[in-house]
Amino acid sequence: MTASLAIPRGLDDLHPADVLRWANDQFGLANLVVTASFEDAVLVHVAATAVPGIDIVLLDTQYLFAETEWFAEELRTRLDLNLRVVHPLAEVQPDNLWQTDIEACCHVRKVEPLARAIAGKQAWVTGVRRADGPTRANAPVAVYDIGRGLVKINPLATYSDDDMALYTQLHDLPIHPLIDKGYASIGCWPCTRPVAPGEDKRAGRWAGAAKTECGLHG
Repeated sequence: MTASLAIPRGLDDLHPADVLRWANDQFGLANLVVTASFEDAVLVHVAATAVPGIDIVLLDTQYLFAETEWFAEELRTRLDLNLRVVHPLAEVQPDNLWQTDIEACCHVRKVEPLARAIAGKQAWVTGVRRADGPTRANAPVAVYDIGRGLVKINPLATYSDDDMALYTQLHDLPIHPLIDKGYASIGCWPCTRPVAPGEDKRAGRWAGAAKTECGLHG
């Protein structure tokens, strides 16, 4: 698939599952990949029920919370996920790089592994939502990612926090254990903290630094 693909208007009005079915019709199962942070269960549930057997990737940064690893395994079993864990390159070992150069740390543990995870795919599905914060407020449901040479699909882009909570309730999905401890956005343990009432939900990511994204989404 090339940049000439016409992304139809009206995707904003579709249920996330229908967005995934559209993607499957356009690209085929073998050409789709989902990357999930396992901050919640919604994205993987939508993906696995709309397109059974879809490739779902967890990037193991070496610094995931133990609760995230447990949550991913819980959902893999419960939802019969086709889960693929992608690790950093063999020469990347746990170290203290996150203390001195967070950009470099994210690059070797997230950006480079993502490149391998999506290699050969035509469409990449993410959990990005406009409600995540100002840097994502204009996230499209689908867009051609020129830099990576594929279509990036954000089926949950239009979902509010209330929509996410309702979907979770309706489908009786488990909740990440750290949510009840004040973590509104969950990444690696060295660079994630709970948020205070009234703070932007991503304020707990790289707190005290100008950084707002890990490099996967801008």
